[in-house]
Amino acid sequence: MSKATVSGTQPTAGKTHHGIDHSIDLGHGNSPAAWTCVIVMLIGALIASIAFVIANSPIFWAGIAVMFVGLLAGFVMRKAGYGVGGSKLKNTGH
Repeated sequence: MSKATVSGTQPTAGKTHHGIDHSIDLGHGNSPAAWTCVIVMLIGALIASIAFVIANSPIFWAGIAVMFVGLLAGFVMRKAGYGVGGSKLKNTGH
């Protein structure tokens, strides 16, 4: 058995890995559309979770419906220009 040390870093050619270019900044969904979608869906998940614990089916399905409304709200806001790189946002590049 060899006692040679192994380095944790290996040189790579460029910033691509399996055909994906990692040098492009994706924005990570930091937009009013994404935040609205996530917050509304979290509220729906909370409603559905509480209804599941107290075994109330109508409220559970209402919570699931709120989650779909959040998904729809995020989609509509993105199409309206409030998504990442949208026309309604000030792209200051902080």
